[in-house]
Amino acid sequence: MQLKRSHTDRNIAGVCGGVAKHLGWDSGRLRIVWVLATIGTAFAGFVIYLALWYLMPEEPPPAPAFDPPPLQPWKKSV
Repeated sequence: MQLKRSHTDRNIAGVCGGVAKHLGWDSGRLRIVWVLATIGTAFAGFVIYLALWYLMPEEPPPAPAFDPPPLQPWKKSV
């Protein structure tokens, strides 16, 4: 499984959501740990977050949860 930014579990860029999904962790707890580590390391976590935002590809958006209307409404859909 490749590390990708989350398209659905995001607050800013989806970095924490993607890392949490990759590691199998809860994204809320990872965000709290990330903030505490950022403050504790003189904001090095902020620089790492920006680097991951730039380097991590974004996962594709989820498929729509509905069927689009038929292109020819006079024909019955099967």
